[in-house]
Amino acid sequence: MSRRVVGVTLDNLDHLPPRCRRCVYWELAPHIREQAEEFGETELEKEAWVSSMLLEWGSCGRIIYVDDVPAGYAVYAPPAAVPGAAAFPTAPVSADAILLTALHVQPEFAEGGLGRVLVQNVAKDLTRRGVKAIEAFGDLTEEAGSCVIPAGFLQKVGFKTVRQHPKWPRMRLELRTAISWKEDVEAALERLLSSVTIKTAEPAR
Repeated sequence: MSRRVVGVTLDNLDHLPPRCRRCVYWELAPHIREQAEEFGETELEKEAWVSSMLLEWGSCGRIIYVDDVPAGYAVYAPPAAVPGAAAFPTAPVSADAILLTALHVQPEFAEGGLGRVLVQNVAKDLTRRGVKAIEAFGDLTEEAGSCVIPAGFLQKVGFKTVRQHPKWPRMRLELRTAISWKEDVEAALERLLSSVTIKTAEPAR
């Protein structure tokens, strides 16, 4: 079973589940979202949002494939680019953080650790870009079909609550804690090996 994670682009946007491909819960302000839903333009709005993010900010999502089958995805962006976040009672997001708006793993791939892999991949991308932390609004109700990430999952992958709420706590992951011990060990070994000078033995006389 092979896994690979790639950035979301306009070419692979249709690999998101159909419901998520049409969803603009985060990308539009509530009143504009209602208009888009009324006129059936949410897919176009989603595509326009992703296009603008790629041009103005860079990668705003990750898709994970298992044996070339889309198995899950994550979307993230600067808070200013996510108007839907302003409606949450625990807003605003911290100035030094990027907002993780969506993370979903298809039911047939659940319990395989793919959600954690996605979070770690997002963390690596944002660390390279100088971001200090990821924040997300957690859903304590964990209702089926919710557009908000379950708070229980966020806790399992290292997020800590920074603002309490009975339904929508705001949670935070410091990016240093998102690097797995395996990656830390591999990096340490690489530094060690790069500092070793190999001496060539003189031939015996």
